[in-house]
Formats: sequence, C-alpha cells, structure tokens
Amino acid sequence: MHNATGTSFHKHNRTLVVALGWYAIIGCALFGISILVADFVVPDHNWISDTISDLGAGRYEFIVDVGLYSFSAALISVALLSAHVHLGGTRWGLGTVGFAILGLIVFLVGARNEYGDSDSEGVVIHIYLVYGLGLLMAALPWLMSNGAASVSRMTGRLLRILSLLWAISAPVFFFLPTSIDGIYERYLGLIACSVVILMARLFVRHARRTSPRDQASRTSPPAPLPHSAEATR
Repeated sequence: MHNATGTSFHKHNRTLVVALGWYAIIGCALFGISILVADFVVPDHNWISDTISDLGAGRYEFIVDVGLYSFSAALISVALLSAHVHLGGTRWGLGTVGFAILGLIVFLVGARNEYGDSDSEGVVIHIYLVYGLGLLMAALPWLMSNGAASVSRMTGRLLRILSLLWAISAPVFFFLPTSIDGIYERYLGLIACSVVILMARLFVRHARRTSPRDQASRTSPPAPLPHSAEATR
C-alpha cells in the first residue's frame, strides 16, 4: 500500500534513514570544520584570496582531505537515501544517480591531490572534475525539487532557488580576480552544503512522520468483522 508521496514507507528501515540523514548533515559540518582548521593551521594562508584548493596542497593537505572525504560520504548518503525512499519520477531517479556520481567526483578531487600546486605531470583531471561538479550542482537540486515538494513544498521551493543561485553564481568564479576568489569559493561551498542538508533534513523528517503504529496499520490485514448472533442463525 502506498502513501500520498508514492512510496511504501512501511518497507523502509526508519533507523537507517535517520542515521544516513544525520550523517549527511554531520559530513557537511566536518567539511566546514576542516576548512576552518586549515585556515588557521596552514601558514601564510589568506582565506579571502586563497582557495580551498590551496589549502589542499602541501604539508597540511590531510586536513582538507578529511573534510572532502566526509563531504563525499555525505553525498553518497543522500544518493542511498534517494534510492531507498524513492519519491517517484524520472527526474528523481536521475538525481539519485547524480548524487552518487557527485560523491565520486568529490572523492577524486581529494584523492588525486592535483589542486593548488600547478601539477602538470601525467593526466591532470582536476579541472574536468570541477566542471562536472559545477554542472551536477546546478542540475541536482532542480531534479530533486518535484519529489521533495511532494513531502515538503518549502523544501522543493528552496531546492529550486539553490539550483538557480548556483547556476548563476558558479560561472562567475572563473572570472574573479585571485584577490577574492577564496572567499567566493567558500560561498559556493555553502550553497553545496545547503543542498545536502536540505535533502538530509527532508528524509529525516519524512522518516519520523511515520510512527511504528502507522507502519503496523499499513502492513497488518484488516480485522475480520464481528459476527452477530443473528448472522449465524
């Protein structure tokens, strides 16, 4: 039996949904904390002019790498949640795959260690990863907005706004002077984390709305009608 959002929620493991949702939020927090820590630890770093990529190169690269891996896992968590709590439609399915790919891209950004050090040896794919990340971050909130709106109209509306905001803001980064591109990149990171947190919060709230009693009522067969004395005669 399906609820109003088109998903048979009694089949879902509520604990798993809530755990993945909270991890996605925590992963974003760890990403932000790692950048703040690196801002203070990395010597001669200017957080206004120096980008996150600059923090990810050199002696203290492991600090930002931890944050990138945490954010990558947060994106994978959203992909798993989107597949587990499928809110219907082709757009939602494409968005689910897109979040998984985006998680892989962020992981590769950290694992390849090509950023911030003018690396030119071998095959350098960092710029292509950045392009892929930019395109997916513009598309994914829009792809998920209709499904999200079936649970929360406000979340669906906010996802559309963030999609438009990213699509307008992200290309500007490539034309900024290097004196301010660091702080602008952090602004873009805030948009990306907002998308993940919105999606995670949607799943957590959706899981908690369905009580165990509701789940039991959806799965248990209807009680037989009582037989009256006259009906048996």
